[in-house]
Amino acid sequence: MKVMILAAGEGRRMRPLTEETPKPLLPVNGKPLLEHHIEAL
Repeated sequence: MKVMILAAGEGRRMRPLTEETPKPLLPVNGKPLLEHHIEAL
């Protein structure tokens, strides 16, 4: 399986949460958002 996860962007609408942390690395239920996407594959 070949997969490309697009995880770019500034996350302006999620400020101030994204001031210091990129949106894909924001924690959700104890794991980075990107990890949830990878597990869903």
